[in-house]
Amino acid sequence: MYYLACLAYVVMLLTGATHAGPEMDPYKILGVTRSASQAEIKKVYKRLAKEWHPDKNKNPGAEDMFIKITKSYEILSSEDKRANYDRYGQTDDTQPYGNGRYGQHQDTFNFDESFYNFPFNSKTQRDFADSKYTLHFKQYVNDVVPDSSKRPYLIKITSDWCFSCIHIEPVWKEVVEEMETLGVGIGVVDVGNERRLANHLGAHRTPSILGVLNGKVTFFHYAVAKEHLRQFVEDLLPQRLVEWVTDKNDLHFLNSWHELNKPHVLLFDQVPVVPLLYKLTAFAYKDYLQFGYVDQGLSETANLQKQFNINTYAPTMLIFKESTDKPADIIQAKGMKKQIIDEFVSNNKFLLVPRLVNQKLFDELCPVKQFHRRRKYCVLLMTGDEESFSLGNQAFLSFASTNTKEVVRFAYVYQRLQQPLCDTLMQNKDSAPPLVVILERRNAAGKALFKPVTAWNGSEEDKQCLLEELERLQKDPSILVHDAMLPELNNEFASMFVIRWIYACYDYLSEVIDDILHNNWREMMPLLSLIFSALFILFGTVVIQAFRFGCLTHTSRPSKLRPPKKNFVEVTELTDITYMSNLVKLRPGHINIVLVLTDASKNILLSKFAKEVYSFTGSLTLHFSFLNIDKHGEWMNTLLEYAQDAMQIGADEGDAGNHEMDYTGYVLALNGHKKYLCLFKPVYTGEDLDSKSSEDEGATSGGRSNRSRSLSTLQIHHKLDRLGLWMERLMEGTLPRYYIPTWPGLDKITPSK
Repeated sequence: MYYLACLAYVVMLLTGATHAGPEMDPYKILGVTRSASQAEIKKVYKRLAKEWHPDKNKNPGAEDMFIKITKSYEILSSEDKRANYDRYGQTDDTQPYGNGRYGQHQDTFNFDESFYNFPFNSKTQRDFADSKYTLHFKQYVNDVVPDSSKRPYLIKITSDWCFSCIHIEPVWKEVVEEMETLGVGIGVVDVGNERRLANHLGAHRTPSILGVLNGKVTFFHYAVAKEHLRQFVEDLLPQRLVEWVTDKNDLHFLNSWHELNKPHVLLFDQVPVVPLLYKLTAFAYKDYLQFGYVDQGLSETANLQKQFNINTYAPTMLIFKESTDKPADIIQAKGMKKQIIDEFVSNNKFLLVPRLVNQKLFDELCPVKQFHRRRKYCVLLMTGDEESFSLGNQAFLSFASTNTKEVVRFAYVYQRLQQPLCDTLMQNKDSAPPLVVILERRNAAGKALFKPVTAWNGSEEDKQCLLEELERLQKDPSILVHDAMLPELNNEFASMFVIRWIYACYDYLSEVIDDILHNNWREMMPLLSLIFSALFILFGTVVIQAFRFGCLTHTSRPSKLRPPKKNFVEVTELTDITYMSNLVKLRPGHINIVLVLTDASKNILLSKFAKEVYSFTGSLTLHFSFLNIDKHGEWMNTLLEYAQDAMQIGADEGDAGNHEMDYTGYVLALNGHKKYLCLFKPVYTGEDLDSKSSEDEGATSGGRSNRSRSLSTLQIHHKLDRLGLWMERLMEGTLPRYYIPTWPGLDKITPSK
C-alpha cells in the first residue's frame, strides 16, 4: 500500500511538471509597464479580476487566467518579490500554472519536503504547525465563539486525504504568521477527527477557509492568495470601527467624549488606509474607547499635526479623556507591535471621572472586594445634567485628576437616570444632589458599605472635607458605617440598540448579497430554504395566531378592557374534576386566576375577590377559580417546589422552616400552555385595632373573644386590598414569571380519602 501511495504521488508530480507552462511575465499579464506605480497596478488588477472572475466570465480559460492575474498582482504588489523578479526574472516561490479549480491556490511542491510529509492518513506525520491550532467542538463552542466578540478567527477545514490542502499550505503558513502577530485567532479543523464541528460550521468540502466574528461564520470564496486572505479578514470587521479625522471634524470627534462616555484615540500615520492592526485594536476595545485615524499625507490634516507636534517619521497614538486640548497619554514608535498597543490602550480604558451608565461599567470601575489588600473604594458624585450643576461637576473632575491612589476610583451618576441607586444611597430623604458618597462593594449580590461625605458644590471647604475623609479611610476602613443592597443600574444606552440592530442588518444583507454573487444556486439553496421557511413561519403561524388568540402580554390596559357582560363574577373551584380543562389544557394565551383559601376564610375572601376582579371579567382570556388549601395543600406545596423562585418569595414571610406556610389569600395567575405562574402575596393594609385597646379594657372575656374574631375577620378581608393593582400589572405583562417544568400530577390535587 505504501509503494502504491508513493507511485501515485510521483505520477502526480510528473504530471504537474508536464503541464507546467513556461514562466509567465506578470507585467504582460496585467498589461502594465515596469515603471508602473502601486496605485496603477492595483487599479488594473481590480479591473482584470472583475473581468475574468470565473463566476462572471464563462470562457473555459477564465479560471486559469484569473489565477494568473492574482499571482501576478501578488508578485507586483510586494516590493521584495517585484525587485527579485526585476533582477532575476523569478520570485522565491515562482511556480507554474496548471489547470485548477477557482478558489484553490495552485502551488508546486518541493519533492524532498512534500514526499516525507505526504499526509496519507498518517496522523503522526501531520504538519506540526496545524496541530498547534487544531480545534475541537467543545473548544470552539466554549472558547472560540465567546472570544470572537473581541477578535476575528480564521479557520481552515482540512483532511488527511486532501491533495488540494497541500497546494494552499505555503500561502496558509505565510498568512498565519502575519495574522497571528496582529491578534487574529487561528484554527484548523480536521474533518476526519471533527466531523461534528465541520458540520456545525457548514463546511462540506476540503479545503475550506472561513472566518468567525461575533459567533457568525463567513466563508472565503476567492483564490487562496495572501492579499485576498488579508482583505477577507479586514472585511469581517464592522465598517464603522474607525472614524477618519481631519481639521474639519477634529473638534466634533474629540468633544463627543461626554456624550459617549469614552476616551478617544487618535492614530497619526502616513499610510493612506487604516492599518489592519489598528482596526483589530478598535474592535477589541470598541466598548471602551472611540477610535479615529489621521492620514498625515493629506493637506487637510496639517493643522492637527502642528497642534499636537506630531513627528512624521513614526506612527503616533494619542489618547484624549476629558481634556480635548492636551492628550492624557501618548505613544510613538516605528513599527508598533500589538503588545505595546494593547498595554497602552488597556491602561487608558476609562475617563478620569466616568459616568456610570450601566451595570457592566459599575462592576469594572468599582469591583467587589475579594481580599483585604485588594480593597477598591468608589467616590461617587450624585448630581444632575442641568447647567446649574456644571460648576460642581467640573470641580469634582479637577479634584479627581489630582488623585494618585490606585485603590480609589472616581465616578458620577445623574440622579434623573439612576434614580433607584440614588434613592438607596440618600438615606436622608431631605438630601438632594449634588452629594458625594464613598462606597465599597462587598459581594456580587449588591451589598455595599458606604458613607455620605458632603453636599458638593465644588468649594474649597468641600474639597478639604473629601480629602480628609479619604485620608481617614486609608487608616480606618470602618468609617463606612452604612450598609445597603444596591439595585442594578439602568442601561442608559439601551435606546441605541435599535441603531446597532439596523447596522447589523445592513452588514448581514451586504454579506448575503456578496454570497449570492460568489456562489452558484446549488450552494445557495440552504440559505434560500432557510429564508422562505422563516417567512412561512412568520406569516403562516405567528401572525395568524396573533390575530386568533389575544396574547396576554399585549392586552390593553384595564381602562381599555371590554366592560363586564354580567353583573357577577363566575368563580369555579379547582379540583381533580376541573383540573384538566381549567389548567392543563387551557387554550394558548388564556390565564386562570386562582384564589387560595380555606374553609374558614372562604366566604370572606370570595366576596372580596369578586369585587377586586370584577372590572377585569370583560376579558375573554381570563378565567377565575379558587383552590381550597384544606383539601389540596399537597398540590400547592408541589407547585411552589417546582417554581423555586416563587417558593423563595413565599418562604421570606415564614419562619426558618419549622412551621407550615399559610397560603390563605395568595392568588396565582396560571398559564397552562406556557407553563408559568405569577404570584400575588397578601399584604395587610387595614386599620390596626391594637391602637384601640385602651377602649376595651373593661370588656368581659366574651367581649374579648368577639373582638379577637373581629380582628381576624378584618385582617382576612384586607389581605386582597392590593389585588386590583396586581391585576393591572398582570394585564400590562410587567409581573415576574416563574416557569415550571410541568404541572403537578392529577394525584396531587385528588383529596385523600
